[in-house]
Amino acid sequence: MAAFASASSRHWNPIHPVHAILLAFPFPLFLAALVSDFAYWQTFQIQWANFSAWLVAGGLLGGGIALLWAFVDLFRFRSAGFGRPHIYFVVLLVMWVLGFINALVHAKDAAATMPEGLYLSIIATLLALAATWIGYSGFRSGEAG
Repeated sequence: MAAFASASSRHWNPIHPVHAILLAFPFPLFLAALVSDFAYWQTFQIQWANFSAWLVAGGLLGGGIALLWAFVDLFRFRSAGFGRPHIYFVVLLVMWVLGFINALVHAKDAAATMPEGLYLSIIATLLALAATWIGYSGFRSGEAG
């Protein structure tokens, strides 16, 4: 049993269930904002730009709390070197910063959001997907407690 405990302590611990719930918000909200931006780009109906602005704001809220939680986890589970928790935090941080810039772009007049808003939504969505992938990859199916 001691060998199992020492082997598992070297791996990154899975995220807390509340953290997992918070991490579930940025990707679908940024993805919906991307779809909404694409719809605005195709139709120029202003309401699509409004939807995007609100969806980006929601992604920032959930992502910001998950980012704060990841920051605290960096100090709670200190590890030697630059590992998975650090990469996860950096990806979340870059996602949040670019999402915030995206929110500022979406605060402009609807016609002025294109194409920067669309490009930023693509990047933020990809970063949210990467952060979600990294965050949830700490969970192992079939592990016994």
